[in-house]
Amino acid sequence: MKRSSYKLLGVEVDALSIPQLNSLIAEAIASNQKWIIANHNLHSLYLYHHDYKMRAFYSKADYVHIDGMPLVFIGKLLGFPIKREQRVTYADWIWPLMAKAAENNWRVFYLGSKPGVAEKGAKILRLKFPHLLIKTAHGYINNRQDSRESLNTVATINKYQPDILIVGMGMPRQEHWILDNLHHLQAHTILTGGACIDYVAGAVPTPPRWMGTVGFEWLYRLLREPKRLWRRYLLEPWFVAKLLLREMINV
Repeated sequence: MKRSSYKLLGVEVDALSIPQLNSLIAEAIASNQKWIIANHNLHSLYLYHHDYKMRAFYSKADYVHIDGMPLVFIGKLLGFPIKREQRVTYADWIWPLMAKAAENNWRVFYLGSKPGVAEKGAKILRLKFPHLLIKTAHGYINNRQDSRESLNTVATINKYQPDILIVGMGMPRQEHWILDNLHHLQAHTILTGGACIDYVAGAVPTPPRWMGTVGFEWLYRLLREPKRLWRRYLLEPWFVAKLLLREMINV
């Protein structure tokens, strides 16, 4: 597959659509690779510039897709030919990804969400895709690398031998956990899935998809959870704006 990669605001991103991402997973499985497919949005970009472990994680990632319309708009502003369909969020991707997994008998392991939520989401996915092979474990564990819970979780994942491992613990916890355990994890593709199963299970309301297309999904989330998200959506973008201004001046 021809790779379209761009550097913006100090990070590397790959302009990939859902079909292209599914093809990458198929390629990793067919060639017996172990690839990290990460993603960037404004929040991860802020964390990248403030957290050395996030920078270390992204240096290990094989592909980094765009998860946030603001990054598409910024890319266009900087002159990159990034298309709307190359913004991929798990609220949209989880369904075609699971359809592809069921079609190809790929084994999926999801680590994340509160106890009970991941299994509820998996049941919904199995009803929609009867041939889907999926196993889950909740993400409320002691995520220290040497903790018994973390070691047991790695052992459970490796026993299952997943083709796709989705870690949905939220940023930056999921990236830290993957980085700490990468050498021991046995999976063909490792994805940072955020709240993808929470959306499926209905534990987190899915924003109207038109809001994602026009770049206002953040507003929906902010209005739903203002206490948790006000800093992410009202303060962090100012740091990103400074990065953009600096980059535009230097162009």
